[in-house]
This record gives sequence, structure tokens and C-alpha cells, in this order.
Amino acid sequence: MLIRLASPFVLLALWQIGSAVGLIPQDVLPAPSLIAEAGVELIRTGQLADALAVSGVRVVEGLVLGGVVGIALGVAVGLSKWFEVTIDPPMQMVRALPHLGLIPLFIVWFGIGELPKVLLVALGVSFPLYLNTISAIRQVDPKLFETAQVLGFSFWQKLRTIIVPSAAPQVLVGLRQSLAIAWLTLIVAEQINADKGIGFLIMNARDFLRIDIIIFGLIIYALLGIGTDAVVRGLEKRASRYRA
Repeated sequence: MLIRLASPFVLLALWQIGSAVGLIPQDVLPAPSLIAEAGVELIRTGQLADALAVSGVRVVEGLVLGGVVGIALGVAVGLSKWFEVTIDPPMQMVRALPHLGLIPLFIVWFGIGELPKVLLVALGVSFPLYLNTISAIRQVDPKLFETAQVLGFSFWQKLRTIIVPSAAPQVLVGLRQSLAIAWLTLIVAEQINADKGIGFLIMNARDFLRIDIIIFGLIIYALLGIGTDAVVRGLEKRASRYRA
């Protein structure tokens, strides 16, 4: 455990030493100290806070939109054979498309404002939730549905007392996958005709050859991804605590 915790710091130390002695060119990979200074500069000027607020709103909007669509369609397909034969084939066809390859089409359709960025995130996050919701519902013990039928449960009672508790752990696994895709999509979307956000900071830094800011922006993306994943992992552990 100590080695595991120490290894990143050893790597940073070697990186710093390599930069100090000239083994790593500063115009290719700046030293960690320079990247940290660039981050402090962005924090001090308030640029990082503004960019985080804009990027966070885009991810939340896309995640909510894509999550609602993905889970709703997943529930419909998981519970109904009719929805399975009508909805699932076109969904699988769209899922086979690389959603980042649709950026030029989204720009033509929706312009260069906020809408195409949010829709790209929504499209990317919807499919993991859709597939995991279907799988989770189909793995619910059929005896629970039989018992609910005998007791005269309505559809909403079945959904609240059987489907949601049973499916929640696997749906949260889909949410973890969706969050990773959301941040990945945002990295690309914000570098195309954006005037705000972390991606804009990175593209602006590229124009001024500020590699330190570019790397710092990528580190922020990584930290956001790790942080949101940790939150969902906590929810997943809580949702599946009864299985222990």
C-alpha cells in the first residue's frame, strides 16, 4: 500500500528532476512545478472557476437528458416484448455509430452554441444506461413478479418496490460508464467553437503555446472524472449493501 501511494510522487519527482537537468525539453513537457504555477494563475484570476461552472453545467444537462431517455427506454424494453422488437433495433443501430463522429452533423443541425455540446453528451451517456437498465430488469427474480401479481400490485407499485431496488446497483454501474463517456465527449465538444469552459481554456492555451495550461486542463478533466466516479461508486455500494 505504501508503494502504491508513493509511486505517483516518485514519478513526479523523476519528472521534475528530468526537466531540471534538461532531459525533458520544456517546450515538449513542462516541469510539474511550472504546471502547478499555471494552475495557480488560473485559480487566482478566476478563469478556472468560470470554466468549471460552464463545463459542469454542460455535463449535468447532458447527463440528465441522456439518463432520462436511456433509463426510460431501458425500462420499456426490459418490461415489454413489444417495445423490444420496435425500439431496440434502431437503438442498436444508433449505438453502432461513433457519436463523436456526428459532430459535423450536429453543427449543421443545431449550430455552434450550447445545444450541440449538450446533445453530444446526452447521446454518449444514454446507451450505457439503456443497456444496463435492460440487463438489470431481466435479472430480477421472476418469483418477485409472481408474488406482486398475486398481491395485486399496480405497475407503479412493482416499479417502486421490486424493479428499482433490484435494478439500482447495475444501473449505477451504467451511470459510472456514462460519466466517463460524458467527460470524454465534453473534452472533444468544448474544443469546437467554444468560447467558455475547460476545453476553451485548452484551445486558447494552444494558440499561445502554453503547454503548461493544456496539461493542467487535462489534469482537471481527469480529476473531475475520478471525483464523479467516486461519488457514484459510493452510491453503488450503498444501493447493493443488502446483498452482503
